[in-house]
Amino acid sequence: MVDITASIVKELRDLTGLGMMKCKKALTETGGDLKAAEDLLRIKSGAKTSTVASRITAEGTIGIQIAVNRKSGALVEVNCETDFVAKNEDFINFAKNLAQLTEAKNLTDTEELSKDTLLNGKNVEEFRNTLIMKLGENISIRRCARHATQGHLASYLHGGKIGVIVDYIGSDEVLGNDLAMHIAASKPICVSKEQVSADLLAHERQIYTAQAAEKGKSANIAAKIVDGRIAKYLAEITLLGQPFVKNPDQTVEKLLMTKSAMVNGFTMFSVGEGIEKKSDDFTTEVMLQISQALENNSPQLN
Repeated sequence: MVDITASIVKELRDLTGLGMMKCKKALTETGGDLKAAEDLLRIKSGAKTSTVASRITAEGTIGIQIAVNRKSGALVEVNCETDFVAKNEDFINFAKNLAQLTEAKNLTDTEELSKDTLLNGKNVEEFRNTLIMKLGENISIRRCARHATQGHLASYLHGGKIGVIVDYIGSDEVLGNDLAMHIAASKPICVSKEQVSADLLAHERQIYTAQAAEKGKSANIAAKIVDGRIAKYLAEITLLGQPFVKNPDQTVEKLLMTKSAMVNGFTMFSVGEGIEKKSDDFTTEVMLQISQALENNSPQLN
């Protein structure tokens, strides 16, 4: 009979995140073959992966990577079910590694990303499933974006939940960082008013016109009111029109003029944006985590 040492059991547990007894049983069944035991656990725990696949993933984290020369960079949003898992070190590192891969290989969508191989040699999809098995939650790669520029890139990550990459012309790194931070705080939808869609403007104009009519304004007065409201709206939603967060007396456009700089574009990811979140209360979430912990430490294989 093969002697199953504590060290090999620990190694298998580190690989899979499953309980010690499950790992020991798998090693016993495979004669101490670490790879075969890992495969066995993945096979027998496959039901867990498929079971969680339909669960809503509205929590998560953002991974960001900027090249040393600041000419290319990437953002990746990876989602999970709870904020508890979103703070897990392995989960956070997965997002970081995906951003590194996206930047290094010039990947453009999550399908490409999922089929690729991480820089540590592990297949992305296989590693995602390993994390699902280890953490007990559905994990999804929601979206990714890559920037390449003739100018420079700067980034800002707020609490792992809001990530920004800004593409700008100018060599001032502090300015770049300030711009990225401003975007995260003020959330513009585009750089300039010329980029705002005609449909969106028409919709807002229709609302403002109806509001003026409700107040009994004449056609001439109503038109002036609507024009003023549209101008204010454009200042609120465009980067150039917004007051700079560090100096509200100055717009971003005027700040850029003082620096002889300009912004080509930006990407901002906010975790879970547009996803309907679960309404589970705190007690339910804690009980779920306890249940998962007990399952992972059960002496029986799934």
